[in-house]
Amino acid sequence: MRIAVLTETDPIEPRVAAVPETVKKFVGLGSDVAVQAGAGTKAGVPDAEYEAAGAKIVGSAEEALSGADLVLKVRRPNADELTKIQKGAAVVAIMDPYGHEAELQAMAEAGISAFAMELMPRITRAQVMDVLSSQANLAGYRAVVDGAAEYGRSLPMMMTAAGTVPAARIFIMGVGVAGLQAIATARRMGAVVTATDVRPATKEQVESLGAKFVAVEDDEFKQAETSGGYAKEMSAEYQKKQADLVRGHIAKQDIVITTALIPGRPAPKLVSEEMVASMKPGSVLVDLAVERGGNVAGAKAGEIVTVGNGVKIVGHVNVPGRLAATASSLYARNLYAFIETLIDKETKGLAVNWDDELVKATNLTRDGQVVHPNFQPKA
Repeated sequence: MRIAVLTETDPIEPRVAAVPETVKKFVGLGSDVAVQAGAGTKAGVPDAEYEAAGAKIVGSAEEALSGADLVLKVRRPNADELTKIQKGAAVVAIMDPYGHEAELQAMAEAGISAFAMELMPRITRAQVMDVLSSQANLAGYRAVVDGAAEYGRSLPMMMTAAGTVPAARIFIMGVGVAGLQAIATARRMGAVVTATDVRPATKEQVESLGAKFVAVEDDEFKQAETSGGYAKEMSAEYQKKQADLVRGHIAKQDIVITTALIPGRPAPKLVSEEMVASMKPGSVLVDLAVERGGNVAGAKAGEIVTVGNGVKIVGHVNVPGRLAATASSLYARNLYAFIETLIDKETKGLAVNWDDELVKATNLTRDGQVVHPNFQPKA
């Protein structure tokens, strides 16, 4: 079996889909691995390290894709790459399928079997394959680092001969994987941390990390979690009550980090212009949902906006990519864990079990059709 690892074409994407550690494992399974020259450069992996792990370095995407049975990417293949991938090949990546019907149809027409890693079910055997968790974990950590970098004061309380410096107050909105890591990181850096989420189960998690939980705990709050562990969209009435509670709290904060995302939907608006205006000059908001429209009013993707009262709104895109080396290493391990289940150990070739629950959950296109029930074209 031939595996192709491509250089990402998107200028904001420094990550790579395989690292020497996983290349070595693929070679150990009997595969030939072709890595496009420079694929790992932005993630701190030189071509020589791939070669040492057993990969062949090729000069172009066309060479890498020639005869490839399996293509590994971070992002969905673009139109040019699709023309070079052979029919019947499997492509595994973060596909971002929501709202991209034309791109899914293009992959179907190219005859590839596309697998979206972010659709991996949240079950025990798939934990090691969960790219949303591995990447969100890093985003939560980086959000605190970025917030601290823009905040013009120290985070921990300091007792000095010249007087005491108070600890910074950090508020985390949305306590999924990213939010929990943000809480842990902010606590390690010495800040006073509070957090909020609409899911009742998060209260205990927040408090176990040494932070204080802030939420309107009514009957709707007690039912606010899907069977898959995601947050439900809350009613307008609840959102108003929560906003009233949060409004007074945000005014006292130094750094606010928002992480709220619901798969397939625009990011919910959590912080209004009025709330931003109520914050102290020099305060910072870090919006991790900016690529989906943002949780913070006034946030702009790829920009740091300073509003009239001197408050900064940080809207970095692809935050896991700001830790490209670590993010690539974790993503590559997620990919390997999944792909290992698709390989026949005796024939050393792809042998996809189309009835496997992992395959059913992640397979978008096959045999010229969009096959995933959530993305099939409407009749």
